[in-house]
Amino acid sequence: MSAPHHDETSRRGAATQADAAPAAGLRAAPHGVEAPQGGRRRRRRWGGLSGKLLILTVLFVMLSEVLIFVPSVANFRNTWLTDKLTIAGVAASVLVETDMVSPAVQAELLRATGALAVALDEGERRRLIAMVETPGEVDRTVDMGKADAMTSVLESFAILLSSGDGQMRVIGPTQMGIGGRVDIVMPEAKLRNAMLAFSVRILALSLVISAITAALVYLSLRWLLVRPMQRLTRSMARFQASPEDTGLIIEPSRRDDEVGDAEHSLAAMQATLTETLQSRRQLADLGLAVSKINHDLRNLLASAQLFSERLEQVADPTVQRLAPKILATLDRAVGYTSSVLAYGSAREAPLRRRLVRLDLLVRDVGEVLGLSADGAVAFENRVEEGAEVEADPEQLFRVLMNLCRNAVQALEQSGSDMLVRRVIVEAECRAGQVVVRVRDTGPGVPPALREKLFRPFQSAARRGGTGLGLAIAAELVRAHGGEISLVERAGPGAEFEIRLPRVTPDDPREEPGKDRELAETGPISASLDRSG
Repeated sequence: MSAPHHDETSRRGAATQADAAPAAGLRAAPHGVEAPQGGRRRRRRWGGLSGKLLILTVLFVMLSEVLIFVPSVANFRNTWLTDKLTIAGVAASVLVETDMVSPAVQAELLRATGALAVALDEGERRRLIAMVETPGEVDRTVDMGKADAMTSVLESFAILLSSGDGQMRVIGPTQMGIGGRVDIVMPEAKLRNAMLAFSVRILALSLVISAITAALVYLSLRWLLVRPMQRLTRSMARFQASPEDTGLIIEPSRRDDEVGDAEHSLAAMQATLTETLQSRRQLADLGLAVSKINHDLRNLLASAQLFSERLEQVADPTVQRLAPKILATLDRAVGYTSSVLAYGSAREAPLRRRLVRLDLLVRDVGEVLGLSADGAVAFENRVEEGAEVEADPEQLFRVLMNLCRNAVQALEQSGSDMLVRRVIVEAECRAGQVVVRVRDTGPGVPPALREKLFRPFQSAARRGGTGLGLAIAAELVRAHGGEISLVERAGPGAEFEIRLPRVTPDDPREEPGKDRELAETGPISASLDRSG
């Protein structure tokens, strides 16, 4: 009763893994973050990138206008005062020529300048040109002959920020070639009102320029940045909903800038994730299928063991010679099917190191595969007689079995009888390690498969293969502390090299008689791949 119960538990565990596998590559959304559903985009008013771009553009344009306004208003003040001094200078030239100015000219001069009094300072004497009334106390004096940029800016804002109730005195050259300086006394309100009107015009113009500039910059940035980012976001949301659908992988545009790089990177990431999820789905399906047939297969192998044991009672010499080998092969098969029951825990049986005759182990591999030196596929065991290696005999047998079986299958695919079909196994002892080589005279490994040769479900070069054989071999070799690689060499065929460390009694890593656990490297090593 324990075996069926264990089998049913394995089925439920594998089914649970199959249901959970598609989502294994996706991380849950962080707490408090709402993931988009069905690619639907959340509506935003001003919190989106487009609104922020618009607001920032307007602010930056207005800031630029403010920086332009400061020197502009100072220049307007200087120009306005200079114009008033020029008008007064004309009246001063009349005074010099005629020694008097008519009341009509005085009235027009005061009206044009807006001054309360106009005088000509000739150095030795001061002559009054026109005056509407006796000026009061002067609050501010401006000498246009000594004005610089910083002084003009400061005095301009002082006028703008004042109440405009006081009087100011403006002094400057006559600019008419008559010598002397013109002296004007006028209300501050005249200049302040003119500067305020100029500021309003500048503000209105700035708003128009800001609106036009902001609209152009906003449309440009939206076309160049926002829309591509929205496209990337929609693609990621759709892909998140169904990551195994290859039709949802974004198609990169023809842009050769950073946005184009982001599109190509996203497409590559989505393709890799889809491939990974499909591999995990295959693993889950494989585990589910194995858990369903494992119990029945083990019962069939047990029955075959009983029948094979009866063959030992037959007196035929051929039967007596083959029966132990058949029983040993069945024992291995039963052991492999029993290890599949540990599929859910993803752990191999403990690694049991023994001192193994490598030449005899290679001979067993050839016999199990039905190979001989004069067969359709010639098998050459070039391992030196008596060569020894410290390893788990069953696990090392599985490694060599997978490599030799793959070589035989590659050789059998060649159709011509003129081709040489040969599998060679040889070994040599080096300083601190044992090197085992398995090579054949087949077509070799295609370049497209070399980078992913030892990945599960990636290295199947023939139809019907699962691509697990080399992955299992690599995992078992790593468990021994060794390495396996494809040797790059000229000529036909493929050559695999296994490097295993030579563990001695003085080696602190291993004690004689003590088992060593395999690393947890995944569920694929729970079964021996029988299809390449």
